[in-house]
Amino acid sequence: MRVRYACRGRCRDGERECAGVAYANAATAPSAARLIFLAGACPLNKDGTTAGVGDYAAQAAKAIENMHFALEAAGASIEDVISTRVLVASTERADLVLAWDVVRAAFGDHDVPSTLMGVTVLGYEDQLVEIEAIAAVID
Repeated sequence: MRVRYACRGRCRDGERECAGVAYANAATAPSAARLIFLAGACPLNKDGTTAGVGDYAAQAAKAIENMHFALEAAGASIEDVISTRVLVASTERADLVLAWDVVRAAFGDHDVPSTLMGVTVLGYEDQLVEIEAIAAVID
């Protein structure tokens, strides 16, 4: 399914509109779409251990991999995602960017509105990254 974007590449800076910003501000899904709300995809291995301990990029990649499995189980794919929230356990912007670059690359040309947040702690031992997603599928 192709996502229709509203406000793609535009932002507001006070009363001034900024053109050319590489940012997906909003997306809409067709009214006939079935919405799929994913819990946060965590960087967990099959045995329940945390993957990529201490490595933001590796944990983002594992979370994306696990998100693919959840999407597939719900009858969707990454191309059906219409929104994400990326949580990174750090107060350093550079750490957030490490995780974000992996997430962004995983979506390729499918640019979806996303929120990138630094948080204090996540649920699993040694967990640094978690990715929530909403997908829309027309059955």
